[in-house]
Amino acid sequence: MKDDFTRWLTAIAKDSNRKLTFSVAGVAALGALALGPTAVAAPVVSGPHEGAVAAIDKATGRDGDEAVTGESGLTTGVTTGKPDTGKPTRDELIPHGVEGAQSRIPLDDAQRENAKAIIEVAKETGVGERGAVIGIATSLQESKLYNLGHLGAYNDHDSQGLFQQRPSSGWGTPEQITDPEYSATAFFTALKNVGGWKNLPLTAAAQTVQVSAFPYAYAQWEEQAADIVSQLW
Repeated sequence: MKDDFTRWLTAIAKDSNRKLTFSVAGVAALGALALGPTAVAAPVVSGPHEGAVAAIDKATGRDGDEAVTGESGLTTGVTTGKPDTGKPTRDELIPHGVEGAQSRIPLDDAQRENAKAIIEVAKETGVGERGAVIGIATSLQESKLYNLGHLGAYNDHDSQGLFQQRPSSGWGTPEQITDPEYSATAFFTALKNVGGWKNLPLTAAAQTVQVSAFPYAYAQWEEQAADIVSQLW
């Protein structure tokens, strides 16, 4: 089935105005590599790769202690939402409750645009608000919502893009997986093939798709992901 993955999707044309890809050599490898779209979750217990934040900071020319919020303001409390506002409710966004301590980062305009792209694809693919939360939490862990290009000799295998997907594992070409629409469509298509994904905790759903070496790291981003979806949906 993995070999047929690229035939499940129609190639999505690249829009150079939306593709914000960073390439840097000589930085620490990004953790939580994404393997094939049909693999099974691996029972590995560990924390997130310490080099991930440093890689993103260097790729974006940012000091690790610098907080860049841009115009997003998407760093505080989950909006509860009400049906008459058209915003999803907390119960829709986090139906199973959060798992463990939560992390938050300030977002700049590039991250905000990438979040918008993921949310639009969530709508198009029919995974809804909950799927969007899973997708954004996954991208927060994998790339901090940056569309990262190849990081040179220190790249995590051949992982690239918002979800750190790997061409060698059937996710698509480097050009495809660094296109936000294509990469998000690939992620959500794989998610929809996870049996009962809507009833799984976020980290289990994300890990079954990503097959990360750090499977429990996704859970820490659930509240911020829900906040982002609530505000941008």
